[in-house]
Amino acid sequence: MDMTNNKLNYAMLAPVMLAFFAMGFVDLVGIATNYVKADFQLSDSVANLLPSMVFFWFLIFSVPTGMLMDRIGRRKTLVISLLVTTLSLLIPMVAYNYTMMLVSFALLGIGNALMQVSINPLVSNLIRGDRLASTMTFGQFVKAIASFIAPIIAAWAAFQCDDWKILFPVFMIVAIAAAIWLSLTKIEEEKVLGKPSTFGQCFSLLGNGFVFLSFLGIVCHVGIDVGTNVTAPKVLIERLGMDLSAAGYATSVYFLFRTVGALTGSFILVKFSAKKFFIISVVMLTMGILGLIFAFNQWFIYMCVGLIGYGNSNVFSIVFSQALFHKPEKKNEISGLMIMGLFGGTIFPLFMGLVSDAMSSQIGAIVVMLGGAVYLLSFIRKVKY
Repeated sequence: MDMTNNKLNYAMLAPVMLAFFAMGFVDLVGIATNYVKADFQLSDSVANLLPSMVFFWFLIFSVPTGMLMDRIGRRKTLVISLLVTTLSLLIPMVAYNYTMMLVSFALLGIGNALMQVSINPLVSNLIRGDRLASTMTFGQFVKAIASFIAPIIAAWAAFQCDDWKILFPVFMIVAIAAAIWLSLTKIEEEKVLGKPSTFGQCFSLLGNGFVFLSFLGIVCHVGIDVGTNVTAPKVLIERLGMDLSAAGYATSVYFLFRTVGALTGSFILVKFSAKKFFIISVVMLTMGILGLIFAFNQWFIYMCVGLIGYGNSNVFSIVFSQALFHKPEKKNEISGLMIMGLFGGTIFPLFMGLVSDAMSSQIGAIVVMLGGAVYLLSFIRKVKY
């Protein structure tokens, strides 16, 4: 009986994993920002409004999404997120200008906020116990595949077809497929006991010290993630004079190592404690960020970006699962609060753009990222197992 249930759970997990792949579409914002900047001759500060527009909506929609899940369920919320993502990818195909890209990225952020809040608690309905963190990490591996191929598709399309935007219809087809498959999949969810939580009850959980510190950990993780995504090509352009198509592969290097990190992490976390792996991960990403300050050789820059990618690949899953285990009776609310931390993807690029413009150097952006790494180092003592 248990074997049958396990097979059934893994069959149900397949469309959820395709949704994880669709979740990775949000990371196209890094390479897209560089192309939009070049197309419309924008400054760093103005161009960085694009990733900020994506991640701003995590602040607004994350907690309401947790409340929405209490009412309509996690699977239906995830389907809605895929439909919003589909619409966001359609817009650049209809009209391409800076204003419409802001609208497109806003919808991409809204859809991704709905997706990230609903998908991890949905996984917890299918995978339980100590395998939850490793399964969530495997989902991050699937997500990272989309993140990895986005700049490759954009560069290929720019070179072969003189139109980097071909990646939008490619990703849109996948989002539609994921929405249909998930709509046809029945997943038994936990029933909400009592009345659904209110805004006040959700935000009151931030008064719990561990929940609040975990929230800040997510802020820093995402800030470093988006920051590296946006800044790595700029470092190559600034220091080595590379053109954007070639420099854009730095983003692929980051996501390649993040993909490898998520895949290996999904196995490592089954055998070893999350605390030990978290220490190794945070030390690696800190070394990578420090290295970028002094890197003026292409391969050294790639090595630093790779260290950041591998180190940052498992931070989200470990911090998120620790928060869920801390308050298991409040999964929906905790999920909403943790995903609200993805607002770090707005805060970090804004400060990075401002400091870079002020210093006339990408070192300013790297220093802002280093601040996030220092916080994650301090969070090590809070990881409980």
